[in-house]
Amino acid sequence: MEYKVTPPAVLRDVLVTPNKLLMGPGPSNAPQRVLDAMSRPILGHLHPETLKIMDDIKEGVRYLFQTTNVATFCLSASGHGGMEATLCNLIEDGDVVLIGHTGHWGDRAADMATRYGADVRVVKSKVGQSLSLDELGDALLLHKPSVLFLTQGDSSTGVLQGLDGVGALCHQHNCLLIVDTVASLGGTPMFMDRWEIDAMYTGSQKVLGAPPGITPVSFSHKAVERYKQRNTKVKVYYWDMSLVGDYWGCFGRPRIYHHTVSCTLLYGLREAIAIACEEGLPALIARHEDCAKRLYHGLQKAGFELYAEPKDRLSTVTTIKVPQGVDWLKTAQYAMKTYLVEISGGLGPTAGQVFRIGLMGQNATSERVDRVLQVFQEAVAAVKPEVQVKGKM
Repeated sequence: MEYKVTPPAVLRDVLVTPNKLLMGPGPSNAPQRVLDAMSRPILGHLHPETLKIMDDIKEGVRYLFQTTNVATFCLSASGHGGMEATLCNLIEDGDVVLIGHTGHWGDRAADMATRYGADVRVVKSKVGQSLSLDELGDALLLHKPSVLFLTQGDSSTGVLQGLDGVGALCHQHNCLLIVDTVASLGGTPMFMDRWEIDAMYTGSQKVLGAPPGITPVSFSHKAVERYKQRNTKVKVYYWDMSLVGDYWGCFGRPRIYHHTVSCTLLYGLREAIAIACEEGLPALIARHEDCAKRLYHGLQKAGFELYAEPKDRLSTVTTIKVPQGVDWLKTAQYAMKTYLVEISGGLGPTAGQVFRIGLMGQNATSERVDRVLQVFQEAVAAVKPEVQVKGKM
């Protein structure tokens, strides 16, 4: 039998993966220890060695989240999978879901919740600011939602949302609290249990410096009880917390086959979490906050204006207003072409308005802060020479 489609010539070329400095909002550069771990032999998805690695990861995630939740596991998906799963498990048709909007991820969550049949309401913050406890309290009184969704660190705006007191406020109104920590975990304090957060997820490829595609998630006892009281099945089999939780050995029942997890992603995430645990949360967070302050100072000294208000700035992703007359895309392209340094533009509501510089994981060092400052200033001057950049490094 003749095969009319022939092997593509491009696959005879050598695989090319340039070594770029990823100073955008993620992914970040992975430590060599993580990359080495991912080159280990493939194991089966139910082999005892694989299950042991999964158990190690659960313990590490509980530390990073500061929780004792039994329903703590990972999803075989990027951070979007965490958003899907937390919403999918906790809402049914007609449920009122309140979205606290501080940027693009509020829009994305609203879209997803609508697809799962929710009656979506939105409370928006002022530009470059977070929502106050009073604003959230007023919105809870007005809308009476069953779920409130917040993004702790919105990577589109560089805004950090305060969470202390929000969970307790939600529970006064019989409302569960979902929090997205994809861009924030490890760069700012997070206390899932103390702050009474009911469902939370993060990104593997941000501060942790693991590859994307595997997402830590945790559900509180209240969230598990809400799940048990559902009148309908979770709409997507892949996101069902009971089924995925049984695969990860969370509920004391026999482990089941739910899907084929990538063992190489498990290896990478396990080592990334181990590195974070070895450094310890206080030191890890302090390093990111110190580097952010160094970046803010350097940018302002050079004459750039930051987008987020000082009290609401996210340490891991800094947003810088695009100076008048500067082409943000040409600036980013110059940095990449000339130095293989990634600097990103805005996203969603900030598209075309800001640059975004990420300081995450092993990229949160004073040396890399100074490097990205030098490249950024040169790139702006190169694409728009008449724009004055003060104190050029």
